[in-house]
Amino acid sequence: MTTQPDVETPAVVQDGRVLRARVARGRHGTLDGDALPVIEAALRALDPAETGAVLLVSEGASFCTGGDVRAFASAEDRGAYVRALADAFHRFVVAVVECPVPVVVGVPGWAAGAGLSIVCAADLAVAGRSTHVRPAYPGIGFSPDGGMSWTLPRIVGTGRARHILLTDQVLDAEAALAAGIVTAVVDDADVTAEAEATARRIAQGPTAALGRIKRLLAVSPDNALAAHLELEAASISASAAGPEGAEGLTAFTEKRPPRFH
Repeated sequence: MTTQPDVETPAVVQDGRVLRARVARGRHGTLDGDALPVIEAALRALDPAETGAVLLVSEGASFCTGGDVRAFASAEDRGAYVRALADAFHRFVVAVVECPVPVVVGVPGWAAGAGLSIVCAADLAVAGRSTHVRPAYPGIGFSPDGGMSWTLPRIVGTGRARHILLTDQVLDAEAALAAGIVTAVVDDADVTAEAEATARRIAQGPTAALGRIKRLLAVSPDNALAAHLELEAASISASAAGPEGAEGLTAFTEKRPPRFH
């Protein structure tokens, strides 16, 4: 009998108006370093006219439990090896944050280390009731990468972020939801379907307006109120003058749901 080799799922698949990207491999969700530049390039080339949402997934029982620690340990020059991986990971994270459309992540099982960094960088995260998140870096004597020390304080506040990072705190799904790290909790069996449904629903929405919302939220922590109000005024004006605003207003006056796509 001949055993057929396993066929690894592609790193990036276009599924209608949703771009599906696989960030980790294997049952335990090891971060896929080979996939990161592929996904980064796809996000950089994304056309909002064709794609309205990105869905980040894994192929295992856990979303992502971090990088390949055994590879870290066996590297001849550990510092140089980890630095190269961190640089590639950071290019991917920046592409996620700067993506012009919302990024949704389905989070079954564990999101630890780099997995938690990805969850914090995404716009919406759907977890299961048995999902747990953990920084994990202190457990191997590392400090964080993937922007965790930048995104986490913006999500949970500086004091709470200190506690989570310095104590390597494990948060269950409800605690992660209360902290704002994940945005929805569903039954474990429904995580994938709910994340897909969320991405598809967003992808059929007003893509340009959602992109403007994402950009406004990204810069708001660093803006003075007057400067931010000017950005809001320019953004809502562009929305009102565009085709999505025209459809939204027409649908409202005609008392029907808008058809943005």
